[in-house]
Amino acid sequence: MRSGLILGIESSCDETAAAVVERGARTLSSVVASQIATHARYGGVVPELASREHLRAVVPVVRAALADAGISLGDLDAIAVTSGPGLAGALLVGITYAKALAFGCNLPLIAVNHIEGHIHAVLLHERESLSALDECNPERSEESALQFAPEEAGPIEEGALALVVSGGHTHLYLAQPIHNAWSYKLIGRTLDDAAGEAYDKVSKLLGFGYPGGPWIDALARFGDSLAVPFAFAQIKSKLHLVGKTPRTKGAKTSPIADLDSHLLFSFSGIKTAVLRYVELHNLRPDAERRAARLFAPQSSAGEQSQEHGYSEPSADSDGHPERTPSVAKGESKNQLLVATPPNTREEALHLCSQQVLDLIASFQHAVVGDLLKKTFAAAEAHGVRRILVTGGVAANRELRARFSAEAARRGLLTAFPTPALSTDNAAMIAAAAWPRFLAGEFAETSLSGDPSLALGR
Repeated sequence: MRSGLILGIESSCDETAAAVVERGARTLSSVVASQIATHARYGGVVPELASREHLRAVVPVVRAALADAGISLGDLDAIAVTSGPGLAGALLVGITYAKALAFGCNLPLIAVNHIEGHIHAVLLHERESLSALDECNPERSEESALQFAPEEAGPIEEGALALVVSGGHTHLYLAQPIHNAWSYKLIGRTLDDAAGEAYDKVSKLLGFGYPGGPWIDALARFGDSLAVPFAFAQIKSKLHLVGKTPRTKGAKTSPIADLDSHLLFSFSGIKTAVLRYVELHNLRPDAERRAARLFAPQSSAGEQSQEHGYSEPSADSDGHPERTPSVAKGESKNQLLVATPPNTREEALHLCSQQVLDLIASFQHAVVGDLLKKTFAAAEAHGVRRILVTGGVAANRELRARFSAEAARRGLLTAFPTPALSTDNAAMIAAAAWPRFLAGEFAETSLSGDPSLALGR
């Protein structure tokens, strides 16, 4: 009798992660080794360094996931691994180790698309929330049982519109459950930068840390979101792009000309608009001084403690980070101090002027507004009543609040993963693998990483 346990391994970018998930619906363990401290000094991910860190972390991370779940490799039904899209070298580390484990333990190997994993992060959270309600209210058990067929049939779930928005992706998919699997149709995407990439680059431009999402999210609360009138122009159909793929680093997809131009995103323009604003108002010198202060070498930690710094956060009741003023400690005298965003207006104003806070708030308001406008336009055009918002940017507070309010106004359902499941993790990979396990969709021994792997048709 099978256990329903799948070990997921994720190494597509700068997190090495492993998790054990039961039947795609219950997380027994989830371990993530982050590389933020390694890449912070560069303002983004350095592929060669990422691969090296994955090599160091993958074995202990997998061992920790198994230990936390209280199982051994012999208890597993399958091993799942991210096969793309992502960084080529980073993907190969996870795939090579997963193939070795699968071969050594005589277990099937399941290849999972990273973007599909993000979509299943929301579904996993929904299933776990439903189970928690059942435990609190036994009278729901019979009703809930009707929503989940036996394992051979897979979960009976409603189709949805999925917005995957992260540092590498901004995609809109129609997701439909079909028998034991899910079908995806791409209906919208970014032409250039992903939304999360724009966050990272604006954060770096203003002298804040990497990744930029937490900084922008934290500081935007203290600014005037209408102070700087950013706007997005309507993207027009370009006949000369017929048959060509987007020039973004993301996945290969349907030709741009095949997609509705009203559902295409572009974030390179607003990134340039922020740059022009910084230059026009001579904000670059302050940004450079701020970056030097926030990310100074550990040897100057004594000076930092007198001026400014933040420690690693703990989680508050909503799952968002709590920050307390102090100095983050480095690993060696050459390690940069990795600061974390402020939690109060006083701390924010100590970092930057009100003008910068207004700029940040206006940038975020515009980006979230564009995501909201096109996502709900897609929902209306395709008659969808359920929206899944996932990916690293889905952890953004303003995005969650505005999407939830707009969905309520329109009478639609909207769902997000937890903040921990929004960023890259292996629980979502193991969850996405479960329908494939039921369908017997196993990877060949020749499996390799595909940095431009597409999802959907």
